[in-house]
Amino acid sequence: MTPVLILISALCALAVIYPYVIYPRILRRLPTRPVTPVLGHHTSVTLLFCAYNEEASIPEKLANIEVLKARHPELEVLAFDDGSSDQTRQMLLDRPDLVQLEEGGGRNGKAHGMKRMAARATGEIIVFTDANVILREDALSNLMAWYADPQVGGVCGSLHYLDDDSSATATATVGSRYWRMEEALKAEESRTGNVMGADGSIFSLRRSLYPEFPDTVLDDLTVSMAAVFAGKRLLKVADVIAYERLVSDRSDEIARKIRIAARAYHTHLFLQPQLRQMAAQDRFKYRSRKIIRWFGGGFLTLGALAGLAATFSIHPILGGLAMLVVLGLGGLAWRQTTGIAAGVTEIVIALLATQVGVIRAMRGQVYRVWTPAKSR
Repeated sequence: MTPVLILISALCALAVIYPYVIYPRILRRLPTRPVTPVLGHHTSVTLLFCAYNEEASIPEKLANIEVLKARHPELEVLAFDDGSSDQTRQMLLDRPDLVQLEEGGGRNGKAHGMKRMAARATGEIIVFTDANVILREDALSNLMAWYADPQVGGVCGSLHYLDDDSSATATATVGSRYWRMEEALKAEESRTGNVMGADGSIFSLRRSLYPEFPDTVLDDLTVSMAAVFAGKRLLKVADVIAYERLVSDRSDEIARKIRIAARAYHTHLFLQPQLRQMAAQDRFKYRSRKIIRWFGGGFLTLGALAGLAATFSIHPILGGLAMLVVLGLGGLAWRQTTGIAAGVTEIVIALLATQVGVIRAMRGQVYRVWTPAKSR
């Protein structure tokens, strides 16, 4: 029995690290499918973002839009207010020279808002971003250059975090390091063909490819994957840069992970017919990047239980000591806010929170609305 338990524990450990260690190494062995941007290529662009109680972010956002419109006077900017209870709506209404406001009349959710704005957009390219995200001044010029190739259906930009320093909390530090790894992984996926979905902070799509979908799905994943389903390229590029502040509070990050995971898995179920029709390489990428990662918390839990059971089968005292050590270290690490132990704790929490979100989605729970993290 003990060898079986050890094998289970080892396989679970392998499954946990596969998306982060093994999958990237496989991608590096795949051939490059190059796309060359054409600097100076011009096309019409509409910039969209949704906002809910973002009064702290709106002044900086409006200043950023002003800079972008100075460089691109024809830029169309649409904003959706999802029933804010603070000054967000009024602050946007006060700048009709910069933003056209779409009002939701209550809480309807981001997907609903994006669909309404996309239906109103006139640009050939729709750029999706968040209310708390700032685009670099040359972001749109660089974005247009990639669309010179008609085979490019969507382009994901690069998100840089503003709070990436040694004084950050463990939650912020782990989030920053995880994101750098995620960006590198997306770059490899893009080099070899297609990225498996976009992050909502900064991505774009040809308006002609914009899909239909219910309000309950993760619109970032649904909209970006429309490029892949249409047989076009979905790229991740390094020169379309946006900036955002990190979530520094653990409870904010746990809630965010659960919500995103639940919506992502719900979206996966909605997209299944189209996912099955993807090319073999894209199906491999999707399973490696998405599905295995969603169940990392389950693999971690099963592997830990199997390992403890193995120590108990060797000797009950050894098993008891192992359990006490695990519980003691876990309790100690939970109280830490900086350092290696706190970092490991944040990784474990992220895996478990993601698993919780997936389980909730499996049980039929859906998340339609969102609340901005207070600790950004």
